[in-house]
Amino acid sequence: MARPVIITCALTGGAPYTGKNPAVPKSPPEIADSALGAARAGAAIVHIHVREPETGEPSMRFELYRETVERIRASGVDVIINLTTGPGARFIPGDDNPAIGGPGTTLCPWPERVAHVQKLKPEVCSLDVGSMNFGERVFVNTPANLRGMAEAIRDNGTKPELEVFELGHIRLATHLVESGLVAPPPLFQICLGISWGAPATPETMLTMRDHLPAGALWAAFGIGATQFPMVAQAVLLGGHVRVGLEDNLYLARGVLAPSNAALVEKAAAIVEQLGEHPASPAEARTLLGLAPR
Repeated sequence: MARPVIITCALTGGAPYTGKNPAVPKSPPEIADSALGAARAGAAIVHIHVREPETGEPSMRFELYRETVERIRASGVDVIINLTTGPGARFIPGDDNPAIGGPGTTLCPWPERVAHVQKLKPEVCSLDVGSMNFGERVFVNTPANLRGMAEAIRDNGTKPELEVFELGHIRLATHLVESGLVAPPPLFQICLGISWGAPATPETMLTMRDHLPAGALWAAFGIGATQFPMVAQAVLLGGHVRVGLEDNLYLARGVLAPSNAALVEKAAAIVEQLGEHPASPAEARTLLGLAPR
């Protein structure tokens, strides 16, 4: 029998807006519409950041999350909402005093990073497990902060998607699982190709998969030109997949993606060509151990 493969669509991301692809949604109506299009194209989960509507710059404003989520829920389209908790972890050392954050630093107390999740109660939210050099900035997620966030997410009835960018992150995430801070089955997202994390190669994905704890559900993605090769690799290795304009702006070499839905449609075609089928939201809830809707 064909295996249901969960497709997650990461709609817009938290990187500074560059305007390289006009299809990247910015306002709550645009993000919600893009989420619904992705769901109709075969995504069971939509992963949501928000942006300032006027500038497209990353935001943590609760009212933007609330409007986006309310628009999706009011549509009647069945899709699992996954809200990010990544913003608020960026640190850029100041030039004069590296102990003080310079321009672009967003580092904040961890409760601020989960406040929107506690209020809006999505079925899933991301939890970036571990610190790393993220391009030219530092992504700060200390074990103590992660324990606090994981406990708050668990008590909220939300399932954390454990985003791991290297093998050490898997060790820390496994510790959270073994400590009872993450309800079974744990969901891991293997993130590949981000500077300076693990590279997007078949060997890396296989190695990281083999280090996951027993019984873990997992997905993977690659950024940029590696997005669709990593879709195929994840399906072949028994995992689930993620695509979207957060990670990749192109449908093919030199061809800008016209929408998130177009990226989902291509991923769904790869899943089907490999003999599996895109999971419905209901199938995804069963796999994730979420309550049926």
